[in-house]
Amino acid sequence: MLLDGRIAIVTGSARGIGRAIAERYVAEGATVVIADIDADEASATAKQVAADGGTTDSLACDVVDEGAVQAMVNAVLERHGRLDVLVNNAGIIRDAMMHRMSLEQFRQVIDVHLQGTWLCSRAALAHMRQREPDTGGTIVNLSSISGKLGNLGQSNYAAAKAGIVALTKSTAREGARFGIRANAIVPGLIRTAMTEAMPADAWAEKMLDIPLGRAGEPDEVAKVALFLASDLSSYVTGTTVEVTGGRGM
Repeated sequence: MLLDGRIAIVTGSARGIGRAIAERYVAEGATVVIADIDADEASATAKQVAADGGTTDSLACDVVDEGAVQAMVNAVLERHGRLDVLVNNAGIIRDAMMHRMSLEQFRQVIDVHLQGTWLCSRAALAHMRQREPDTGGTIVNLSSISGKLGNLGQSNYAAAKAGIVALTKSTAREGARFGIRANAIVPGLIRTAMTEAMPADAWAEKMLDIPLGRAGEPDEVAKVALFLASDLSSYVTGTTVEVTGGRGM
């Protein structure tokens, strides 16, 4: 039980990769707060994840809203007494070629991914830095291979995900003296409802760039998120771990 007794928030975890991380954390003994902008979906997911045994909680949170983020962290501290792990996973896409992308579309993606990660990390750090260094806590941020390689029609998403890598390193430097670790995961093509909605030709083109010859599964990202949240990575901070099947190496 690598996370036995720990309290974790996973944002955007009602579905997809976030849900897989929540499931893996619960299986390893953590109490996981399913945080999502959709309160009903968050509650339903929390019940489903806990059905096989384990403890979950749910909260509605719009990660772009400073007050909502602080309220989320405050609620977790009131209900559970502390926060050990934060996973910044919430995200959206607003794809369009740059010459057709509106400023609103650009800002929406930057705000959710980059500002949301910053707001949640700031709120968590304010609590974690007051603890004993050996129990400082861990932050896991979800970036993307798009932030490394760029992607057609995703100038907003790629910029946000690249920014998350730099933000992770700054967070790691600021948190280190308090025993707080921060790392980022860089997923490639992962099989989720969102990616499976891509046109068949776009999917096939991406597959050509993957040395392992297949898409990844959400739980393969979740296993890395488990490593980064657990004591197995006790001397790992400020890093990015690519879960891409070799794409982009």
